Amino acid sequence: MLLAIDVGNTNIVFGLFDGDDLVGNWRVATDKNKTSDEYGIVFANILKYNNMNEKDINSIIISSVVPPLMLTLSNMVKMYFNVEPLIIGPGVKTGMNIKYDNPKEVGADRIVNAVAGYEKYGGPLIIIDMGTAITFCYISEKGDYEGGLILPGINISAEALFQRTAKLPKVEIVKPKSVVGKTTVESIQSGLYHGYVGIIDHIIEEIAKDENIDTEKLKVVSTGGLAKIFTEDSKYVNIVDELLTLEGLKRIYDKNI
Repeated sequence: MLLAIDVGNTNIVFGLFDGDDLVGNWRVATDKNKTSDEYGIVFANILKYNNMNEKDINSIIISSVVPPLMLTLSNMVKMYFNVEPLIIGPGVKTGMNIKYDNPKEVGADRIVNAVAGYEKYGGPLIIIDMGTAITFCYISEKGDYEGGLILPGINISAEALFQRTAKLPKVEIVKPKSVVGKTTVESIQSGLYHGYVGIIDHIIEEIAKDENIDTEKLKVVSTGGLAKIFTEDSKYVNIVDELLTLEGLKRIYDKNI
């Protein structure tokens, strides 16, 4: 059994594969102050609650965009699972040509998404990861990782409105009932929702224009915790795959065994 761990800035998402089947997936808060022992207990308890035993896990792969946690989690899996983890980074086989000026700068999560996205859906492909930051990755028809864009996530924008204004409140991130809000909360929710839907579609159009591709020929995949909410009204997003990163980790693991 393979445990795939994706460490994001806000959440750690992990899934358990039995062969090719994803038999469970969970999400816990990312906490850079937690120790290896604390994370070990969290992982072990979640598995135990779901009638799974950590002793059955013989392989672990980790992708992380939080460098301070790499040693913590690496030590955790060695102590609690008695496994040497495969960590996404230089030297790991992905099967994808990374055409960044410096390929080492590309976030591990972006590479993992690109591998799974291209192998599942083909190209030309845009992958939008709706996380703490929103990333757009463009993969060509040949399967080359060409690059992308990074912008602040929805929660960052909502928090900035709350912190940098005197009277605007924190709001729940939801799709509003109407575009024109009738209260301050509704107005903020509408601005965030429709603003980001507009950003998503505009960026897709600009990528298509820049790459000289008809938008109808593009496959556009959205993933991440807020993928479904923020892309259901997009003109171009045609696939929502919330567990794309976990599947990408499984595919990369298979290439390296």
